[in-house]
Amino acid sequence: MAQTREYPEGTPFTGVIGRTVAESTPAWPVAPRARPNAPNVVFILLDDVGFAQLGPFGADIRTPTFDRLAAGGLRYRDFHTTAICSPTRACLLTGRNHHSNGVGIIQEMATGFPGYNGSVPRENGFLSETLLRQGYATFGVGKWHLTLASEYASGASKARWPLARGFERHYGFIGGKTNQWAPTLVHDNHYVEPPSALDESYHLNADLADRAIEYISDLRAVAPDKPFFLYYCLGAGHAPHHVERAWIEKYRGQFDAGWDRWREALFARQLEMGIVPPGTRLSPRPAWVPAWDGLSDDERRLYARQMEVYAAFLEQTDHHIGRVIDFLADLGELDNSLIFVTSDNGASAEGGPFGSFNDLQFPNRLQPTVEDNLKRLDEWGGVRSYPNYAWGWAWAGNTPLRRWKRYLHQGGMSDPLIVHWPKGIQAKGEVRGQYAHVIDVVPTVLEALGIEPPAEISGVAQRPIEGVSFAHTFDDADAPTKKTVQYYEMIGSRALWQDGWKAVAEQEQGVAMTEQMLADQRWELY
Repeated sequence: MAQTREYPEGTPFTGVIGRTVAESTPAWPVAPRARPNAPNVVFILLDDVGFAQLGPFGADIRTPTFDRLAAGGLRYRDFHTTAICSPTRACLLTGRNHHSNGVGIIQEMATGFPGYNGSVPRENGFLSETLLRQGYATFGVGKWHLTLASEYASGASKARWPLARGFERHYGFIGGKTNQWAPTLVHDNHYVEPPSALDESYHLNADLADRAIEYISDLRAVAPDKPFFLYYCLGAGHAPHHVERAWIEKYRGQFDAGWDRWREALFARQLEMGIVPPGTRLSPRPAWVPAWDGLSDDERRLYARQMEVYAAFLEQTDHHIGRVIDFLADLGELDNSLIFVTSDNGASAEGGPFGSFNDLQFPNRLQPTVEDNLKRLDEWGGVRSYPNYAWGWAWAGNTPLRRWKRYLHQGGMSDPLIVHWPKGIQAKGEVRGQYAHVIDVVPTVLEALGIEPPAEISGVAQRPIEGVSFAHTFDDADAPTKKTVQYYEMIGSRALWQDGWKAVAEQEQGVAMTEQMLADQRWELY
């Protein structure tokens, strides 16, 4: 096996340096080496994908790759995130809570206050940094969103870019979203031009899959047995919902019955599949989501097309992820790859009540009308669009839960989780009901790999990991949840889970980003 010859910091030279070469003895350093047959680790992180939007969790959206992974692994129905992007990503990579990471909110909204400064401290090492020192290769592909907005520029500090946090290679985009047809791309520490002609001949999902396969292939050319950590983060299903026309046409007419009936059908399948336990009740439709039967013909035509595009985007994403999974299978390494599939938060209502042909309208407080959107309906999802769907679909996509991204009712922070590792998990196709949080993934990986959390990384003493491993549930469906308490806070909304009970306090206004935490907030106990 090929070994990288390098001198880790602080490693003493064990040879002899004499007056001449004849009097000297060389000594190559011993590179960190993973234990024999150590599994690869793969995180597949979707974006703004709700609890019910994948096939294994009840959707009729075609996701054969996720179906395959779920059939060969486990589905967790009580897994939770922070309810929004950057905070979840920081938790996933460090095993610490979002405020401990300084990422209490998305990077674009970082402030100069503790817990919200957007800078993950060196005391909170990334899993990539830990595994790199354990003999793993480390690759990042796709979305990052852990760099301060003030540091996006080429000439800015790279201290919060992927290569500074344990990734040997990175290809993707630094910010929170990008155009799938013409993305703002970063390769390692520099920006590159995308190979895009704005004619649907290029799509970011295909490019990211190509790059993931390339990184793994390059590694195998020089180190056939070296395990790797692949952090594979898609832009889907975050707006803009961009996808080739051929994928969209496969869904024509599928959502004409509307979000109310689609939600009921999702719920029925979830009960049948065991994704929700018997006796679960479907949460009511909120007042700000209109009943489908009360919409005009034009509204129904518009909203159905929006969901056709979104579903096509997810299926196309699943297809390209499947190319990476197939490549691992062809290498004979799929069964010994510990794969986690999840989303960073629930489905997003940022498209507003009508959806938007241009998603950039949302942060600028602009709301298009149904008439505006209908004028561009035939272009929805194409190269001239930057679209998002109406929030009725986000509500349905989080079935059977309340609310959506950013909120601390379950719809905002309860996400699908698939764990696939045939060589290490005997159970196949089963559903797990134990409570888990995104900070619990790192300690779960470390336990599965037999690695102790490092006391220091590059001379920096490490803070304790705050998550709790759920590896004990892999082959024991009845194992008790080891976690006893988990707090939540997002833009003033608060929640606390403890021993199976959840208290939550948040506002009742739609998705307005200007809500203030009020002293008289009403707490609810579940």
